[in-house]
Amino acid sequence: MNRKIFLISILALVVDQATKILIGLFFALDEKWVVIPHFFSLHFIENNGAAWSILASKVDFLILASLLAIFIIYRFMYHFKLNKRNTLAFGLILGGIVGNLMDRVFLGYVRDFLSFRFWNYQYPIFNFADTFIVIGVLLLIIAIVKGEDEHERIDSKRK
Repeated sequence: MNRKIFLISILALVVDQATKILIGLFFALDEKWVVIPHFFSLHFIENNGAAWSILASKVDFLILASLLAIFIIYRFMYHFKLNKRNTLAFGLILGGIVGNLMDRVFLGYVRDFLSFRFWNYQYPIFNFADTFIVIGVLLLIIAIVKGEDEHERIDSKRK
């Protein structure tokens, strides 16, 4: 794996786990602190599913899916041009996946706490790992639109 991707992944993982630890230290389960009224709050919950709590209580399946996603992303990254944006994208995605995977493996749930409300819509509560994954995927979409996903394989350099 590219060293920069690895370092970005570790940094994303540290940020994710540190914020989850801090929330756990300073908030009781289901405690909510309004930061910006009617828009943003910190609301500590335990999510035993995936986004929007789909696949609730299917922790073993979600662990397996995360491991599979890491494998696929690892293989997939060698098809992309290695520039700053793509390096950041893969680092954020891998760090985010590993952050939530660690929660599922060690706790049986994911710690979520970022809560946004848009007009009358309460967006599902999430964490920094989720944010990193979404930002990384958006960056990869930009790369695909720019045609950077058909980069010559690095296999010749790996031999």
